[in-house]
Amino acid sequence: MTGTSLTIVLPAYNEEARLGGALDELFGYLRRPGDRAREGSPGPEALPGRVRVLVVDDGSSDGTAALVRGRPEAGETTGAWPKLDLLAVPHGGKGAAVRAGMLAAETDLVVFMDADMATPPDQLPLLARALETSDVALGSRIQPDGSDMRASQPLYRRLIGLLFRALASLWVTGPIRDTQCGFKGFRRSAAQDLFGRQRVTSIVFDVEIIYLARRRGYRLAVVPIHWADRAGSHMRMRPGLAARVAWDLFRIPLVHRGVGRHGAALADGDRPA
Repeated sequence: MTGTSLTIVLPAYNEEARLGGALDELFGYLRRPGDRAREGSPGPEALPGRVRVLVVDDGSSDGTAALVRGRPEAGETTGAWPKLDLLAVPHGGKGAAVRAGMLAAETDLVVFMDADMATPPDQLPLLARALETSDVALGSRIQPDGSDMRASQPLYRRLIGLLFRALASLWVTGPIRDTQCGFKGFRRSAAQDLFGRQRVTSIVFDVEIIYLARRRGYRLAVVPIHWADRAGSHMRMRPGLAARVAWDLFRIPLVHRGVGRHGAALADGDRPA
C-alpha cells in the first residue's frame, strides 16, 4: 500500500438535508472490516489504517456545520479511526471548497468525493489501489465495456455534458473522457502541487486539475467506478454559469502556460502562489 493514512474531502454547501444520511453510509462502510458490498470491489480493509473524513463547509446558510459538529465521530480524541473533522470556509464554490480541503490534508493519500455519496464508499479502495502505481487516480463513470453511468442523468444534463466534453477535450484535457466525475484521488505531494496552482473555482476546476497533472507529468490512472445520479443537486445551468464555464475553459491553458514538469528546476513563473 502506498501510504498508511487517507483523508476523504467532502465539499458541502447547504447539505443539511442530505449530509447526515451520507455520513451514516460512509462511516458505516469504513467501520465494517472485510465487508465487500459489491462483487469485485475490495473491502475497507484495503484502505489505509488511518482515515480522516474532512467536511468542507462552503459558507452554508443552513445547519450543515452544526450537523457535522454534532456527529459522534467529530472531535474524536480516543485515538479511534475513522475520524471526522470540519473545515469552514467562506462561500466560494465547489472548486474553492475542494482546494481548501485538499491543501489542508496531511495524510499520505487524499480523495475528494461528492457529499451525496453518488459514488458509493465501496469504490474508495479502487482509488487507493490505483495510487500504488500512480500519482493521480481519476474516477470514471465510463465502464470497460463502453457503457456510461451518466445515462441515468436527465436528458438536458447529458446534452450539456456532451457539449462540455467536446470543448474540453479539444482545448484542455485531451483523451480523458470523464473529467467531471466528483471522485478523484491523489498522493499528497501531487495534491499539494496541483491544488496549490489551482486558479479556477467554478465547476471547471476538475478540468484545470487534469490539465495541470498532464502538464506536470504526473502518472494518471483512469479508474472505472460505480455511480448513480442523486436528486438534489444545487447546480443550475443558467446563462451566467454557461458563460463562466466557457471563459474558464478558454483561460486554463493561458493561465498555466509557464508551468513545466514536476521535479525540474522551476522558473519564477512556474512556482505555485
